[in-house]
Formats: sequence, structure tokens, C-alpha cells
Amino acid sequence: MKTDSYLGGAHFDRQTQANGHRCERVFLLSLTTAQKIVNFTKKIRPFLMITPGKPEPLNERERDILRHVVYKFIVSAIPVGSRYISKHFESQLSPATIRNVMADLEDLGLLAQPHTSAGRIPTDLGYRYYVDYLMEMQALSEKEKLEIEKQLTSASEPDSMLRETSRLLGKISKQLSVVSSPHISSGIFEKLELIPISNTRVLVIISIRSGLVKTLMMEVGAEIKREFLEDVSRVLNERLSGLTLRQIRESFVERTRDVQDERTGLIRLFIESVDHLFDDMKDRDKVHISGTQNMIEQPEFIDPKNFRSVIELIENDDIIVHLLEKHEDFDSNAVVTIGSENEDSKAKDYSIVSATYDLDGVKGRVGIIGPRRLDYAKVIPLVDHVAQLVAKMMRG
Repeated sequence: MKTDSYLGGAHFDRQTQANGHRCERVFLLSLTTAQKIVNFTKKIRPFLMITPGKPEPLNERERDILRHVVYKFIVSAIPVGSRYISKHFESQLSPATIRNVMADLEDLGLLAQPHTSAGRIPTDLGYRYYVDYLMEMQALSEKEKLEIEKQLTSASEPDSMLRETSRLLGKISKQLSVVSSPHISSGIFEKLELIPISNTRVLVIISIRSGLVKTLMMEVGAEIKREFLEDVSRVLNERLSGLTLRQIRESFVERTRDVQDERTGLIRLFIESVDHLFDDMKDRDKVHISGTQNMIEQPEFIDPKNFRSVIELIENDDIIVHLLEKHEDFDSNAVVTIGSENEDSKAKDYSIVSATYDLDGVKGRVGIIGPRRLDYAKVIPLVDHVAQLVAKMMRG
């Protein structure tokens, strides 16, 4: 038995009213241990966050200096000194005052000093504070959105579109990009068709309410007349309609118990093949990864030890799939995990921004993986927009 393809897609409309103006609502989840919901509005757009309890309050001076350090380190990957901030960020503070503030931020666990004579770099907690409270999103321009849509429209089939999505994300973000195939087991069964291809081969077409179609080739022992195939299709459609593929897989035997002895033996063959027919195991593990060269060229990974860790991560699809799927059930779009917030030890040196594309309950993930100094302000809106666009285009 051979699984051939998926076809189809979904549509999102996330327009909302805020302060009398039409804008996009973006949901950003910051995953940590203790969770507290904080609503607030940025200049760009409103969004929802989950943060680790109430953080240590910072005064305006501390917030400004932390923002400057994180921003500069994201751009340069070089520890940031007090003299640089004093000269380049129109600060009225002396380098000595800035050093004292940096020391306070270090005591709070927001900054670290690689060695005594170096400037400061953000810690995971420092990045988290920046993402949750200090960062302003850099929304995509209409021109950029149109260009992305144009690129994705050129793909003729869903699988090639997901591949192109990954390539495009990697190119734009200059990071490692990952796109997973949709998991159809949670999709609602709509109908099944059986089409004779030869004396011993039957094409099985399973349509799902979201617009996806799963096709498989089934080998049968002997020729089965078309009218018998139509009878079996009718019986199965009556009994399985409205169920998820997962429910069908778990209850197929019970639901077809009284027709298992029909003369074609086709129902019996379905029972023997139910795990292949109504599961998405093959495509669940299918991920499209692009931008490997982007990742290994990052300054963090010049060291041979760190370089090996990048290669190990890239070559292990299971880890990447797990990192993406962990957040698949969140209703919001962008999910950000930073360094030590990633549970897998192999991902402790990376940040991950991912979003779900939802096809009426059939979900896949779009994500970008990079060093902890990821350009979050650009990457979050990019991932969010592309996930919504993929869902819209797959619906057609």
C-alpha cells in the first residue's frame, strides 16, 4: 500500500477593531513555567502574552539600557559596553552611570558579562523581558506581503507549497526555517471514494471537511466490480461521516462488525489496513527544512563544538518536529521559546518562533529556529503572517 498525497487548505480572517481603528490582532505566547496573562498595547498592534509571573519592576533608565543592549547584541553578536551606549543612543548618562545600571541588570539576571573586561550580553531572561515588554513589532509592508503571496502562489501542489514556504522563510529571515505537513488525523471525515485502477488495484480517496484529500492505492486479491465498490463506499460513508479520522481508526471494527462478511472481502481488507488508511503517520513526520547554510554562518556557531551541535539538530527531524508540535494546540499564532525555555537539551542554545496553520482542526506548523539573539521584532510578524497565508492558500 502506498500513500500518495494531500490536497487542500484553510482560511483565516483575523481582522478586529481596536481603539476605533482596524488592525490585525496578533497573539504572542511566551512559554515559561509559572504563567500569568498580561494584556497591553504596543504602538504597532495589540497582542496577548503569557509571562513568568510578575517580573522584577524596572525603572525607565533600566528599561532603556536593557533595550539598547539587547538590540545592539541582536545586530552585532558583540558584547555591548557602557561607552558604546553613551555615544550611540543619545544618552545623557555618563559611561560610569550606565555601567552601574548594567551591574544592577546583571544582578537581576537580565544581563551577563562573558569576562571581566567585556561588555554585557542578554541572558535568556533578558531576552524574555525584551520580547514581552520592550520590543516593538516591525510589521511587514504591503509590498512584502504581496511578494510573499506571489512566491507561494507559484507552487502547484500543497506539498510543493509547503516546501516553497520553508525556502522563502529561510531566505527572508536568514535563519533555519521549518514547515510541517498537516496532521489529518484530527480532520472530519466527509466521504470516501473507491475507484478501480486495474483488476487488482483500487484507488482510495478520503475527503476531509477542511478541504484536504488523502489518496492511497490498495492492492486487492481479485477484480471487484464497480457496483460492489460503490456499495462498500455508500455503507462506509453512512457509518463514518462526521467522525475524525482518529475516531474512525479507533472504532472502525465495531462500526463495521455486521458487514465484515460482505462477499468482496473489501471491508475485511479495510480492517486489516485501518491504521494506514486513517492515520497520517508518514506525513506527520514530514518536515520541510531550509536555511541550513544561514544557521551555520551565524557567529555563535563558528566554534567547532557549537557547529557540531547545529548539525546534530538539523539532522534530527524528530527533535525539530517535537519542538514545533509541542505548541500546536495553542489558539494564538506566534509562540516564542528562548534558550533554556526549550525542554530538549539539544535546543538550549536556540530560540524558536513558530505558529500554527489551522485547516478547520487539521493543523501544521511554520517556524524559524535561530540563535537566541534572533531578530524577534521582524521574525514574529513574519512567521505569523506566513502561517495565516498558508492556511488561506491551502483552502483555495
